[in-house]
Amino acid sequence: MRYFIELSYNGKNYHGWQIQPDEISIQETIEKALSLLLKETIQVVGCGRTDTGVHASQFFLHFDCQRPIDKEKLKFRLNSYLPQDIVIFQVISVVDDAHARFQALSRSYQYSVSLGKNVFQRDLSLEIFHNSLDVDLMNKAAKTLLEYSDFKCFSKTKTEVKTYQCLITEAYWEINGNQLVFHISANRFLRNMVRAIVGTLLQVGKGRMSLDEFKSVIESRDRNKAGTSVKAKGLFLTAVVYPKDIFNE
Repeated sequence: MRYFIELSYNGKNYHGWQIQPDEISIQETIEKALSLLLKETIQVVGCGRTDTGVHASQFFLHFDCQRPIDKEKLKFRLNSYLPQDIVIFQVISVVDDAHARFQALSRSYQYSVSLGKNVFQRDLSLEIFHNSLDVDLMNKAAKTLLEYSDFKCFSKTKTEVKTYQCLITEAYWEINGNQLVFHISANRFLRNMVRAIVGTLLQVGKGRMSLDEFKSVIESRDRNKAGTSVKAKGLFLTAVVYPKDIFNE
């Protein structure tokens, strides 16, 4: 039988989602917990592969189990066993061919920036000390992302992908006091894409890149012409959407 798990995690202490040699990952931590509690070898498939230090306020995985399980009991036992930086929200019965990664219709990310020193957010946001960011211009640049579909310029180099095509459905900045948050949603994302976009948009906000230059970067398909990727600690996967017919409940 196949199940989805909805969870959240703080990625600070992990080497990303995917299992890595000699490094602790979210995937490995959860697989060990499930295998122990269900008394069988469990392998999980995540909805994405967040990088080292990236967080998720909503994340889904799927796994197969040889027998029906008590979903509420498993949720309670997992939350009791797992470290404090991983929380399980629900265990969900799904159709046998449901796939946490390939059947996701869209994903949303947020990137948090603190405009100055913030002792409460320093582990969860990028601190910058530029006093005159042009947020309106950053939003104009962000809006132009919806006009394009090839984002090779924002992709990590030496990555094995068949296509750089992504359908971005929203991209915008919002400001609340001294917190600046970038929101972006798409059907798929390339490795390092959001962090590279944020780094480039900050160049626009600092007056180091014009709107036309931002467009030229996208059209160049050249990663070297885009801005530096921002630190992982401010990035959160915030939402994953699936077709309703894959759920049994």
